[in-house]
Amino acid sequence: MAGAGEAKEIWSAPITPRTASVMGTPVVASPPVSCPPSQLHSPSLTRSPLLHPENGEAPRPKTKTPRTPRTPRTPLRLSNLTPRFITPLGSPVRKALRFTKLDPQDAWLPITESRNGNKYYAAFHTLCSGIGTQALVLPVALTVLGWTWGIISLTLAFIWQLYTLWLLVNLHESVEQGVRYCRYLQLCGATFGEKLGKLLALFPILYLSAGTCTTLIIIGGSTARTFYEVVCGDSCTAKPMTTVEWYLVFTCAAVVLSQLPNLNSIAGISLIGAVTAVGYCTSIWITSVAQGALAGVNYDPIRGGSSVENAFSVLNALGIVAFAFRGHNLILEIQSTMPSSEKHPSHVPMWKGVKVSYALIAACLFPLTIGGYWAYGQLIPSNGGMLTALYMFHSHDVSRFVLGLTSFFVVANALCSFQIYGMPAFDDMESQYTTRMKKPCPWWLRACIRVFFGFVCFFIGVAVPFLSQLAGLIGGVALPVTFAYPCFMWLKTKKPKKYSAMWGLNWFLGTLGVCLSVVLVVSSLYVIIDTGVNVSFFNPQ
Repeated sequence: MAGAGEAKEIWSAPITPRTASVMGTPVVASPPVSCPPSQLHSPSLTRSPLLHPENGEAPRPKTKTPRTPRTPRTPLRLSNLTPRFITPLGSPVRKALRFTKLDPQDAWLPITESRNGNKYYAAFHTLCSGIGTQALVLPVALTVLGWTWGIISLTLAFIWQLYTLWLLVNLHESVEQGVRYCRYLQLCGATFGEKLGKLLALFPILYLSAGTCTTLIIIGGSTARTFYEVVCGDSCTAKPMTTVEWYLVFTCAAVVLSQLPNLNSIAGISLIGAVTAVGYCTSIWITSVAQGALAGVNYDPIRGGSSVENAFSVLNALGIVAFAFRGHNLILEIQSTMPSSEKHPSHVPMWKGVKVSYALIAACLFPLTIGGYWAYGQLIPSNGGMLTALYMFHSHDVSRFVLGLTSFFVVANALCSFQIYGMPAFDDMESQYTTRMKKPCPWWLRACIRVFFGFVCFFIGVAVPFLSQLAGLIGGVALPVTFAYPCFMWLKTKKPKKYSAMWGLNWFLGTLGVCLSVVLVVSSLYVIIDTGVNVSFFNPQ
């Protein structure tokens, strides 16, 4: 008997009996076929009709088992293609795969090209876009509103915009429809309809992108000139450049940085912008407070001749406060750079990043506003705010190092903010190409688009250099994007129970935001016409 480790011999039964050869060659029996024990017990071999059992008996004919009636086939659906081996339940994965309906063009556009963002990137982008040079004019609003109403207005505006920010973060993903709204205009179109959404939000969003970049060129170029003068000092013999040339230098630097491909790739740029924003806000208010209040400072609110003028001045000051809280048009774009699934939705890390960034924003805005108004009172200049006041009143009291470092921080922050505010414009222009050509933009066309956008903003900055003086008017125009539209979008999308607390709160805040926007635009136009603006087309000072 063969051992357990030896091969067993089995006889192969031929399919057809062999016939004798034509030449009479005798038929030789087939040699035994050996197979290893592992293959002997293989299911595929034991079921083979070519193999005899060990006792040499012929295989018995198989009895035919009656067939069970076939169940009707399920129609082919996308949800039925989910592999069953992923999870024993199947349904959570199926929901997760169905959660996001991806637009194939999203992989070609700079905002959604990369989706590996995280809460740290979100905090960098939000802080860089949420705080900027617009905060430097907040003490100007207190010259009209006074201590009490100024601080109350600033606090209420901060809480209000933080609430609408929370609404936008939670509106980014629609589980019911399986859609991610990656752009503010896209969410407006899905909520209010394509035509009405563009009518309501297109102009404010375009201004908050292109208009902000133009203002950054004006402020960045002017501050770069101041930085050069501070560093060079009185002993400098070189011929100074003109303001237009400084605008051009700033624009060239911004265009070079804008060649980074997508929103995630500028996370380091946004980190630098956030650090420098916190740096110059802190240095300005600490320096101003350390130097003490100016002699003869007055904190009484400025009042005009008639009650109508006073009312419009107050509303214009509220517009300045509203303008300080911008960046809501970028929240959905920032959140779209994160991966998202049903188990790990993107609103969780996004909200963590927002909470940290807005804690830092509050730590900058409130001391800057209160400390600046305490130090300068009614003497604070309306054009430039705290930065102009620092150079005007303390250019000889403060060291050149502090003045130069503050100016450098402002220029660096303007360069970094240009990138994130320009990204929606880059995305929109590239989408025109990808929609028509059905392919991504080549690198040379993407570079040309960004150069073109940068120099269009430069041309507007040279043509309309007084744009930064229209803070109240701009705040009124952009106010619904921050304070009103998110409330109505929540009502339309989430459909809270009628007469519930969320229903009443959103109706109240949304209606109040729209009414405030109309009143602020009218009052700002009145103040501009009444007091005048230093209009100097193609003549930047």
